[in-house]
Amino acid sequence: MRIRKTHPILKFLNNSLWDLPSPINLSVHWNYGRILGVILAIQLIRGLIIRTRFSGHVDLSFSSVIMFTQNTNYGWLLRLVHSTGASFFFLFLYLHIGRGIYYGSYNKPVLWNIGVVIYLLLIGTAFLGYVLPWGQISYWAATVITNLLSTIPIIGTLIVEWVWGGFAVANPTLTRFYTLHFFLPFVVLGLVVLHIYYLHVYGRNNPLGVERSSMKRSFHYYYTVKDSLLFIIIGIFFIFITCTTGYIFIDPENFIPANALVTPIHIQPEWYFLFAYAILRSIPNKLGGVLALLISVLFLFLFRIKREKLFFCGFIYNPFSRFLYWSLISVFFILTWLGRCPAEAPYLIVSIIRTWLYFIIIFTIVIIPWINNYYYLLE
Repeated sequence: MRIRKTHPILKFLNNSLWDLPSPINLSVHWNYGRILGVILAIQLIRGLIIRTRFSGHVDLSFSSVIMFTQNTNYGWLLRLVHSTGASFFFLFLYLHIGRGIYYGSYNKPVLWNIGVVIYLLLIGTAFLGYVLPWGQISYWAATVITNLLSTIPIIGTLIVEWVWGGFAVANPTLTRFYTLHFFLPFVVLGLVVLHIYYLHVYGRNNPLGVERSSMKRSFHYYYTVKDSLLFIIIGIFFIFITCTTGYIFIDPENFIPANALVTPIHIQPEWYFLFAYAILRSIPNKLGGVLALLISVLFLFLFRIKREKLFFCGFIYNPFSRFLYWSLISVFFILTWLGRCPAEAPYLIVSIIRTWLYFIIIFTIVIIPWINNYYYLLE
């Protein structure tokens, strides 16, 4: 049934979800954004339900998670859906970013920058949620990550004590993390709405990189059917992983209550942060490691530079650009694997080599458009 164009909101929905002109050549890679929207909605709903049984206190946090999991109807399922959903969210987020880089979505700077800000906020939200169960890895991850703020000159130690609410990670720290973890997803939701708005303002990219293609058709029903099929497939896979191996995404050490007197042998973050963790620990200098960690993520903002010739429409149209792209992807996967390995030889040596290679590729990707633009202006 077609929506009537009477009210401005209904008109917007009609133009956005029904008669929106969409390129006819969009592939499955353009579904990642809509999948992320569905997962975000699920995470928000599950988070609100879990919040009703969670206690943000160091003496009660761990036990409240256990009580919710074991003594609440389907509590185990809600917890696993929330933890597994976070992993699925970052999986499709990386696929979404990778598709945007490959096909040149950064040529819409406002849209791209909002997406990068969403990614940064999601990193913070996921880290805060990782701390809340107050297990061994949660406690020591909070200690290690917050200590990185001490590298800020002059005021670093003061900032760390302010974040902690004292001289060590304790109850004030958990309370603040709990509050921020509840608040940030709504900020992300607002930015997602803004992201979708600018998507409709500037239009979708497409595999051919053609800005104004005459080969378009209405979003419904062509793409709604295609999206629905993919949603069903991913939903079945998600339920299968959650119900069979849901605890695979939770570190075994985190089933032990936090103990400030016992340091785990191998402290590591979730898999979606392992590449940055490998870069951090491969730099012997603490300040250098923190700067390398920041650059490894913030370099995404540099893609907004206007690119001529080689990178104008993405990395797909030139053999050398494709080589750089897939080299970056391969190094990303290797660093992710190295992040799970102990900080000892030979893994540490390989991490150092791969970290340098990672930044060489980034430097090449960023500097070549500047050189191309310079010669383009001279011409």
